Amino acid sequence: MYTLYHFPLCPFSRLVRVMLVEKQVSFKLTIEKAWERSEFLASLNPALELPVLIVEGNPISSIYAICEYLEAAYALNSFFPGSNLVNAEIRRLFYWFNSKFYNEVTKYLFDEKVVSHYSGGQSPRSNFIRAAKTNLNYHLDYIEFLLRKRKWLAGDNISLADLSAATQISTLDYLGDLSWDKHELTKEWYAVLKSRPSFRALLSDRIMGFTPPVHYQNLDF
Repeated sequence: MYTLYHFPLCPFSRLVRVMLVEKQVSFKLTIEKAWERSEFLASLNPALELPVLIVEGNPISSIYAICEYLEAAYALNSFFPGSNLVNAEIRRLFYWFNSKFYNEVTKYLFDEKVVSHYSGGQSPRSNFIRAAKTNLNYHLDYIEFLLRKRKWLAGDNISLADLSAATQISTLDYLGDLSWDKHELTKEWYAVLKSRPSFRALLSDRIMGFTPPVHYQNLDF
């Protein structure tokens, strides 16, 4: 059985959890708070970042390395399901959501709300939150653009691009930072994804100090 060191609202941790369930891999969860910069986490991943997946006693870190490992090791439910060109687009979007989207939106909101709360430090900076929400609208517009052309974000089949985007969005949705009024296609796409069995555990997550909005767990929101 694998061990996943994670934090429940970390979008990268959520992505790995979804992939493990989709691949039908047994695993157990251990919560780690990356911002505490523990020596134990440093021993697993010198970058002091989550998640870390322990495979046969060996730590695998970096969302890219973990997902590529799982995809290569388990053929069930491939999330690179297309031609070489389609898979290149999947990788582009996989990087987009876990790098650009995260750094421009999720990281700001997670740090300002969650990390500041648990660290007992300064109050959330409103200018950072406003900037993140402005950026979020641009990213949701981009998802709408993709979905107007395609059934799924990268093409005709669900892929790692969809899982990456949906797990970033699930973190923001928990924190109450999403308004679905102007992004109907994205709302419909996300409703299908959050209805998958692999998302059930995410929708049941609760962390002290934060209560998700009523629609968060509702599959027909």
